[in-house]
Amino acid sequence: MTYAKNKEEIDFAYKIRRAMNQSAEALPEATLERLAKARELALSKKKESDPSAMLVVGGVLAGNQGMAFNQTPWFRKLVIIVPLMALAFGLYGLYQHEQQQQINDLAEIDAAVLVDELPPDAYLDNGFNAYLNKDTQEKKTEE
Repeated sequence: MTYAKNKEEIDFAYKIRRAMNQSAEALPEATLERLAKARELALSKKKESDPSAMLVVGGVLAGNQGMAFNQTPWFRKLVIIVPLMALAFGLYGLYQHEQQQQINDLAEIDAAVLVDELPPDAYLDNGFNAYLNKDTQEKKTEE
């Protein structure tokens, strides 16, 4: 569909160019001279491109065949891989820190429960017994 649309546009442009060329031959001599002068004026005001302001990518020199002396393919890959590896190690470190923090918090709670004097009603509470049984089972599985 895109190809057909582009083909139609190209055909239309060729028809316009043909019609303009045919009508240009019928223009009076004075009009042709004015158009030529206007074209010359426009070309004289056109900025010259500065060849020294070109962007050179990859350090192309004579005999270099497009390869840069200071950039090898492994270096380009390394530029991408190193930040990704640093990000992965940083995220892993954060995960380990959070895990250790959670373990320390649970240890503080366990120590507080074991050191603190509990009222006899706490041992009668089913939820507290379930917590102690769960904690005991987890410690046995770790050993």
